Amino acid sequence: MTTETTFRADFWVLVVGLMVMRTYLIARFHAAGERMMPDRTAVAREGGWLFVVRVLLFFSLLAGVGVYVFNPPGLGRWLVPLPDWLRWIGFAMAMASLGLWTWAQATLGVEWSPQLRLREGHRLVTAGPYSRVRHPLYTAMFGYMAGLTLVTANAVFAVLAAIVIAGFMARVSKEEQMMIVGFGDEYRAYMQRTGRFFPK
Repeated sequence: MTTETTFRADFWVLVVGLMVMRTYLIARFHAAGERMMPDRTAVAREGGWLFVVRVLLFFSLLAGVGVYVFNPPGLGRWLVPLPDWLRWIGFAMAMASLGLWTWAQATLGVEWSPQLRLREGHRLVTAGPYSRVRHPLYTAMFGYMAGLTLVTANAVFAVLAAIVIAGFMARVSKEEQMMIVGFGDEYRAYMQRTGRFFPK
């Protein structure tokens, strides 16, 4: 196989791995009777514009994956000449991030939600990766997107990754405010002993 064919295979490993993980964990979430779709309160809490941007980004990522898969002739102009060793580091980073993503979401269980919402009887999860980091899911998403960008060596993915990371960075403060309102001093104490995206 040529080097580019190898990295395309790596890309498929990362994308299929993410799809399998998300399908399994979301199926468990549904089986527990939890709600995926947003309500007005969750959208208002996040901010309507940020919610719309997040939905558009999701479909942009799908489009980016589709473009990369079908490899139209014009895609070559967006390639960045990265050394192979850096692309392999990207693959390792994305795989490690996928592992962290799986661990973090499995640890949350039914307390996870794609929306800024606390369920009835919501408990504060401080086990697993949450014992040291408040937002390991976001850390994993950032690492996955950065790794995918390096594997593809494509500026299109670099732009998408930058926008995704910026969008979630804007969301974090709103999420933490929601948690403070919901858990009060318990969450404030938790913030004191943990890092936002990396351990203190």
